[in-house]
Amino acid sequence: MHTRTAKLALALLGATLLAGPALAQETIKIGVTQPLTGAFAASGNYVAQGARIAEDQINAAGGVLGKKIQLVIEDSKSNPTEAVATVEKLIVRDKVPVLMGAWSSTLTLAVMPKLQEYKVPMVVETSSSGKITTSGNPYIFRISPTSEMEAVAFKPLVPKLAIKKADFLNTNNDFGIGSAAEYSKMLKGQGVAIGVMETMDPKATDFSAQLTRIKASGGDTLFVTTAVEQLTLILKQAKELQLNARIVSTGGSNSPDQLITQAGEAANGSFHTVFFPPWFPEVVTNPEPAKRYMDEWKKRGHEPGGLTEGFRGFDGIHVIVEAIKIAGKAEPAAIKDALWKTKVKGIYGNIEFIKQGPAGSESGQNVPSIYLVKIDGGKVVKSGL
Repeated sequence: MHTRTAKLALALLGATLLAGPALAQETIKIGVTQPLTGAFAASGNYVAQGARIAEDQINAAGGVLGKKIQLVIEDSKSNPTEAVATVEKLIVRDKVPVLMGAWSSTLTLAVMPKLQEYKVPMVVETSSSGKITTSGNPYIFRISPTSEMEAVAFKPLVPKLAIKKADFLNTNNDFGIGSAAEYSKMLKGQGVAIGVMETMDPKATDFSAQLTRIKASGGDTLFVTTAVEQLTLILKQAKELQLNARIVSTGGSNSPDQLITQAGEAANGSFHTVFFPPWFPEVVTNPEPAKRYMDEWKKRGHEPGGLTEGFRGFDGIHVIVEAIKIAGKAEPAAIKDALWKTKVKGIYGNIEFIKQGPAGSESGQNVPSIYLVKIDGGKVVKSGL
């Protein structure tokens, strides 16, 4: 009797152990690589928080293909080498059939060869460098705008702002260099004189030398491209140096609310491009998903200033899940093909992909909405332009 009981117990234990992997397979994994620590940590965490909101809402609604989704989020530490390692781990060890990433253009460009090597698609939620979708990588599908798209959208505002001479201060990476190149090209086409074009290390905290040269240039507008951490310091230091130029941040990756909190009065008078204006939800193309996202963000007690970044992760996961639904299976090749057919009413607008890059190896590029806001009297206001 005891022997039979023991055998039965062992059999049940074996069944339980075998059920573990089987249960794990009941979820569809989605890999996410973001800078959760390091120079870009604030933005990377906001994107991850937005992705988690999408995950929970999608699972509460029944998931996809009868299964729940499971985000596997890795920290790139704001470092290209680490970003490559995260993607390889997600694909090789975690067996994800699709990814979302990688915030910075430099991080995204670094991981792109791995996507081709393993033939796994990635939805790019933030990066703006033109090279991402023009270099011939068919596994890239970007929902955020390119720097060129942003500059073209800004073009009608040049005469309204009466810009006559512009200076530039940008991070010395693909994000900053690409933005400065596209904006300066657009401005030259509008007859605007270009003054000095200064760069800075992404980890720098002292910009006095660059701002002194910019002040001597005498431009009426300074275009700045960097993450929110550096922009906060730049606004403060520009005020200390009594720089009179209008400051415009580009790239859509700066939280005006966070700037108000951290830079105080130094933020007043600055302009910022954003791709989602949570202060004015009535102007967005699709208010329903925007409201769902904003309500849950507030409910979870996330930093209000992160709303302008978190939506990227929210939209990115919804796009991936819609592609899995269209594909009918969670396999990389099927998801890649399905992304070309995917249409999502997102916070970025009506998301769908056009082709960019060499024929036969095109990347997907969405054409999102772009807005300009201003900080005035410690509040975010419509630019009035």
